[in-house]
Amino acid sequence: MKCAWVKENVLLYVYNELPDDARYELEQHLARCPECTAELKATRKFHAVLSELPVEEPSPNLLAASRMSLQEALETAQPGGFWRRLVFDPGAWLRQVQLAPALAAVLFILGFAGGVGTSYKLMSNSATLDSVVPRTAPAATESSITAIRSISQNPGSNTVSIQYDTVSTQQAQGSLNDQRIQQLLLFAARNNYNSGVRMDSVDLLTQQPNDDQVREALIYALRYDSNPGVRLKALDGLAGYVKTDPRVRNALLEALLDDSNLGVRAEVLHLLQPVRADSSVRAVLERLAEHDENPYIKSQARGVLAELPEFD
Repeated sequence: MKCAWVKENVLLYVYNELPDDARYELEQHLARCPECTAELKATRKFHAVLSELPVEEPSPNLLAASRMSLQEALETAQPGGFWRRLVFDPGAWLRQVQLAPALAAVLFILGFAGGVGTSYKLMSNSATLDSVVPRTAPAATESSITAIRSISQNPGSNTVSIQYDTVSTQQAQGSLNDQRIQQLLLFAARNNYNSGVRMDSVDLLTQQPNDDQVREALIYALRYDSNPGVRLKALDGLAGYVKTDPRVRNALLEALLDDSNLGVRAEVLHLLQPVRADSSVRAVLERLAEHDENPYIKSQARGVLAELPEFD
């Protein structure tokens, strides 16, 4: 065992995350390597300091944003990590059972026999149940949904069809007023890795922006969605609440200052016209007129300010 490997895995050792065989080998190395022993002591000291700090609970928005980022990363990741190790590095997984080959063999035989027996029993019971009771899809909860595959609205009607994944792909159909349909749309708007599905979801949610949960989802999409088309669609649903809802106004001001897309920022400038005399809006416009790097936004902000009355 080399020192480089120990330094890479010493943190896993401190958190008791190493397999037993790797842990044993690491401990044997530490017994004869002062440098790695010092590394372990430093890591344990760092862990102790961190343990004394208070642990803050992440906000729901941060959790949803992190889940979306993870799903997008998984969508673009190269597959095959397990099979690659299995084919090219069989020693890595053989080491997991080298210390207990007899136990592994017994577990394998028992597992195989139990699996065959259970499969036969389930197939028999399934055949009996199918002849007596019709199958119905269980109600989905947000925690059981892994992804939304597609969203479509039947032309000329209020009926929405949503195909979603749990362990297997399910489908729900109902009106926009159906609570289950609304929950699926809200989930898709915040968490789905497919930007087209997020776009469809936000598009349907804009038909009911007076609902508080829906408005929160549209604000979330405006702030965090990576697709500018989805953010523009969210603006469509929020447009009617710029005057009456301070949360909407604040979200638009954030987008005007920080959004990376010129089209989104230009649309926000247009939507803020009815409240341009508001003190917070005026302060943002003055900042843009002086310091914004985009010439178009700077000139538009100056034009809006020129139309406002001067305060003494």
